[in-house]
Amino acid sequence: MKNTINKISLIIPVYNEEENLRDLYSEITRSLSGLTCPWELVLVDDGSTDSSLAVIRDLAGADERVRFLSFAKNCGQSAAFAAGFRYAAGDVVVTLDADLQNDPADIPAMLQVYAQGVDMVIGWRAKRQDSVVKRYASRFANWVRNRISRETVRDTGCSLKVMRAQMVKRIPMFTGMHRFLPTLMKLEGARVAEVRVNHRPRSKGVSKYGIWDRAWSSAYDLLAVRWMQKRHIGYVVSDTNVK
Repeated sequence: MKNTINKISLIIPVYNEEENLRDLYSEITRSLSGLTCPWELVLVDDGSTDSSLAVIRDLAGADERVRFLSFAKNCGQSAAFAAGFRYAAGDVVVTLDADLQNDPADIPAMLQVYAQGVDMVIGWRAKRQDSVVKRYASRFANWVRNRISRETVRDTGCSLKVMRAQMVKRIPMFTGMHRFLPTLMKLEGARVAEVRVNHRPRSKGVSKYGIWDRAWSSAYDLLAVRWMQKRHIGYVVSDTNVK
């Protein structure tokens, strides 16, 4: 059964990305100009210490489709995504990073795949534009995650995803859980597809994450995800008189 898309919510965590935000907004508006359904851009400022929030306020003042949340202090990507999911008005959510390495031009094709009847579409960065060390570290981490979580996802770390809002809002979010959204969505019964997407080198700003801090935190989080898989409660109601 095909999906009907009524409204799209793009959710983007922002942490010290003042140099990229205006270009990101321009690319999004250009990439989504051909859509027939309405969309909103939800920017979640994760306690930035630069002028990111000021830029976000300017964008929101000029375009009513731009909504924003601002954290009192830095809480991390999982918290930013969780807040975005909570306040998203769309029945479909799209997540991506603010550093312009994800390409907004990939979104329409991903939405077409979603419309065919799946619940989640994951971006697969086949040609990553990162350092050799970072690429191999990511591949190894992806392999470990898949082995422990019994997954087959090619690229669990790609932030560019399309999801059914109703499902993702049911997922309990904890620190680090944004890296395991495909697995957590499957626990909710999601049908998941993967799409090859573009990946670009960072041209402005600096990466906020190191290789080893991600590795240690991901290893710890994997144990929690494996526990959730084993203890997950799944049921189907066959009959009821509850309205």
